[in-house]
Amino acid sequence: MKYYTLDRILREDAIYNMIIGERSNGKTYSVLNYGTKRAIESSLKGEYKNRLAIIRRWQDDFKGKRSHEMFSSIVSNGLIEKYSKGKYDTVEYFSGRWFLAKKDETGSTRCDEPFAYAFSLSAMEHDKSTSYPDVDTILFDEFLTRSYYLPNEFVTFMNVLSTIIRERDNVKIFMLGNTVNKFCPYFDEMGLHHIKEMKRGEIEVYEYGESGLKVAVEYAEKTITGKKSDKYFAFDNPKLHMITGGDWEIDIYPHLPEKYKPKDILFTYFIEFGNELLQCEIIEHNKGNYTYIHRKTTPIKDEDNDLLFTTRATNNRYFQRRNIANVYDDLGKKIYSYFKKEKVFYQSNDVGEVVRNYLVWCKKSI
Repeated sequence: MKYYTLDRILREDAIYNMIIGERSNGKTYSVLNYGTKRAIESSLKGEYKNRLAIIRRWQDDFKGKRSHEMFSSIVSNGLIEKYSKGKYDTVEYFSGRWFLAKKDETGSTRCDEPFAYAFSLSAMEHDKSTSYPDVDTILFDEFLTRSYYLPNEFVTFMNVLSTIIRERDNVKIFMLGNTVNKFCPYFDEMGLHHIKEMKRGEIEVYEYGESGLKVAVEYAEKTITGKKSDKYFAFDNPKLHMITGGDWEIDIYPHLPEKYKPKDILFTYFIEFGNELLQCEIIEHNKGNYTYIHRKTTPIKDEDNDLLFTTRATNNRYFQRRNIANVYDDLGKKIYSYFKKEKVFYQSNDVGEVVRNYLVWCKKSI
């Protein structure tokens, strides 16, 4: 069994290190190991430097056993004891911080200073007034989600980073995600436009003019021999390939049930989301009345009169609207009724994923 290591991406010497891949392949373990080792080595020198910050989306991610077991694999593999040369052998969590500790027959002796801190994006306001000058490794775990991103989440993430980094330039950031959703706001906000086309094992580096900003993105290789647990997910269901092989998770969407002619198109509108432009046609044919959505490979011809749903819409253009689920006229109600009645067909499962992510955005924006 081969687990993921940071060896290749660290050679890129990037500020942001984004690692995407299958579940349980060692992404989180590798970064926790990297940060813990640096923190312990600093502590042995009598310095409390090289601290670790762990960011998650929700405050609940640090409640109960989730926080107490964050470093359990590092502890059980004896790495705390190894790195500290026997001075510590476990990790304890208290009030948003992790401490090195040594157990004995009377209990445990905890280090006075924490080596890692917990941050949640949903509780960002609580951390603004605190300083973290010794944190130089930041881990944002599970930044990819298939369900719900916070409103303006990328800006919130930047604010958390600003709180930690302040005026320094020695901080390395790791962003880890399972392949659950290829339509992620972080990709667009960071200008990472090639992620959807990356192959497993590839690393792409993005640089931004003369700013010194460098982002390395790694699509982690599949584990060579596979995991013993793969047999539990061997059903003929493409959505499970994300668990066993690191493929992007994609739902199965209804495809066009029949051929139609241009005269069968009653109305055409467009959806723009995540740098994807889709053409949507309301069709009346043998199968009844429905809407069919497919990719548009050419620009919209009549931008002043063609109806476009886009997150970048402005209020001064009637035929540009932001939210297809927030309807206020008969046309909008008619279009959205197809989605509510599940009378929508897609060119491909990828197109279905674009629309699903757009609808998630719409519903949280109402």
